[in-house]
Amino acid sequence: MDSVTTEVIEFFSQPNAYRSVLILVASIIGAYILSKFLADLIIKIAQKVSVRADIESNEERFIRLRQVETYLSVSIAVVRAAVVAVAAYAVWRILSPVANSGAAAIGASAFFIVFAGQTLGMILRDVTAGAIMIIEQWFNVGDFIKVEPFINVSGVVERLTLRSTKLRSISGEVIWVHNQQIQAAHVTPRGVRTLAVDVFVRDKEKGLRTLKELAKAVPVGSTMLAQALQVQKPEEWGGGLWRITVMGQTAPGREWLVENFFVNAIKEVDSGVRNKMNRTFVYEPIARYADPIADKKFKRAVRASKSTSK
Repeated sequence: MDSVTTEVIEFFSQPNAYRSVLILVASIIGAYILSKFLADLIIKIAQKVSVRADIESNEERFIRLRQVETYLSVSIAVVRAAVVAVAAYAVWRILSPVANSGAAAIGASAFFIVFAGQTLGMILRDVTAGAIMIIEQWFNVGDFIKVEPFINVSGVVERLTLRSTKLRSISGEVIWVHNQQIQAAHVTPRGVRTLAVDVFVRDKEKGLRTLKELAKAVPVGSTMLAQALQVQKPEEWGGGLWRITVMGQTAPGREWLVENFFVNAIKEVDSGVRNKMNRTFVYEPIARYADPIADKKFKRAVRASKSTSK
């Protein structure tokens, strides 16, 4: 008979051993029910905050509501952990006479060593990484992120806890990531990618009419174009040419709607015209990213590089 079996037999041979086991099981069940009730309550509050954030037009209040939603998501795990800790402490106090016995002390010590070495260390690394991301505000619930070092892990953050992050991909898949595995996060501002297509025409009225007709063919939706393509006011370019810019915002991963589908539609307009002077569009369309904040940042970088090159 090995030592572990001997310790178990000695434990159950003590007075009130079975009562102690029943108390332990009842405490675990009670802690689970209470933690689930509190978690469901927090989830309902978070859902109300999410609905309010989705209809909020003010950008600052929208960001604050997203942050509140993130903190509520984090608090779910914190509340559950607190309930379990309190229940564990209460059970320990109730069972202290039994727990003080030699066999129980040896068994508890062995369990703690195994638990701490195999489980607690991993959990603490996740919690540390999650706490840092939350304090530094890497991202909030509702943001679209791409996770490094993984190639295809990206999606909308549905839930963020101290231990893990839950994502919903554009294809509908649910992705769980341990926080310690997140080395970097690409956050898409406002959840959309802003693109522009520049074309050059000689007849601006004809060019405007053609572009507006082509823009109607590109589908609009939460996972397609955020809104219909916007044809900007023509800009006189010189030499009898006009530049017309078409702006669009797509869901991440749907950039091909502008870069390929819309651009190819523009090219098809003059596909059968051999005489360049009769073409609606003088040159091939130029597709580019056009995020306004990125433009401002890169303008600063360009000025800095010019000054250092002197």
